[in-house]
Amino acid sequence: MINNKTTKKRTAEDKKAVLEQLAKLPIIQVACQKAGISRATYYRWRIADKHFAKDADEAIEEGVQMINDLSESQLISAIKNNNFSAVRFWLQNRHRAYANKVEVFDRGKSDNQELTDEQKKIIEEALQLASASPEKNGNDESKPNYQTVT
Repeated sequence: MINNKTTKKRTAEDKKAVLEQLAKLPIIQVACQKAGISRATYYRWRIADKHFAKDADEAIEEGVQMINDLSESQLISAIKNNNFSAVRFWLQNRHRAYANKVEVFDRGKSDNQELTDEQKKIIEEALQLASASPEKNGNDESKPNYQTVT
């Protein structure tokens, strides 16, 4: 009976150690090594103990947020040191005016000319590449609603 108590206590301490490591650096392999357990043990615990799995997910999220804060701090330091790549990265990702965008122009001569099937396909591909979804047509939800800009 004492051995079972000792094993449970040791397991609880190991779980706590790996959770603390995940909150510092959200890389499972590194956290397991620093806590002195194997990756297989970590994944076995996740399957067997839903509470541990939830705590691990929270610790990983905490670690990710900490790394994000650290990264943003380093980025801001690079900007202050006149690092143009850092400036460009910040503006493209944090300022709407500098974000990557897709623009479609109709250089045709007629007003409200319908797009050809080829033009629609090109626009659809561009929108997919830009991770944007086209507006849906009110009459047919499966077809995009294209507007011609002149």
